[in-house]
Amino acid sequence: MSAGSLKPPFSRPMTPEELAAMPDEQIDTSDIPPLGEDFWKNATVVMPEDRKTQVTIRLDPDVLRWFKDQGAGYQTRINAVLRSYYEAHEKS
Repeated sequence: MSAGSLKPPFSRPMTPEELAAMPDEQIDTSDIPPLGEDFWKNATVVMPEDRKTQVTIRLDPDVLRWFKDQGAGYQTRINAVLRSYYEAHEKS
């Protein structure tokens, strides 16, 4: 779509950040055709490869409790903290 064919009030294509900030009801999807039965006829579910390795690790009880108290995804957060430490120190 060229800049001249964009619908008002847009004079240029939006960045992904601008589009993400826009409420769903303001996004014009009228140019997207509906998906029919044929679209899904040959679809297959592809599961991503599990890139993580399961391990057993001993943590101080208060540290584990703090991560769990943050809610679901605590193991992912622990991994993110360890990755941040790893990346900060791998170059030294």
